[in-house]
Amino acid sequence: MSNTPLNGAPHIRPAEPSDLAAIQRLLTVSGLPLDGVRDALHGFVVAQSSDGLVGVAGLEVCCDNALLRSVAVLPDWRSHGLGRALVTRVISDAEARGIRALYLLTTTAERYFPSFGFQQIAREDVPDDVRKTGEFQSVCCASAAVMCRMSATSAAPVTG
Repeated sequence: MSNTPLNGAPHIRPAEPSDLAAIQRLLTVSGLPLDGVRDALHGFVVAQSSDGLVGVAGLEVCCDNALLRSVAVLPDWRSHGLGRALVTRVISDAEARGIRALYLLTTTAERYFPSFGFQQIAREDVPDDVRKTGEFQSVCCASAAVMCRMSATSAAPVTG
């Protein structure tokens, strides 16, 4: 945890087109892919403090399924519950939209996401609509763990 003083409690809000450059910088600093961010921006939420954007998480809708993507928090803001708040908000947004299953790719957080109900699955069990997303197709995610969280009304992953 950083000793840097944090300025103002951030609030979470839907991303706006004017946030795109700041989101891309945050994702780049965090080593996350930019593929498809512009097209999926309407499903993103950001955490904004008086210092600007300090966190982001995205929901990329694919028919009845969605990809939880681009979860990033600036280093000084980590370990303060902000990542958890962003992920919880995206899950809530997905459920409100009637999404059957949420999928994600991760190379570093396989132990973090089960606390939200995600379970690791085989890559071939991911439905085609999710596999066709820019993030899923990107080279950096080829070796990532794949995880799935079913909505409360679904019983099994939708495979394609």
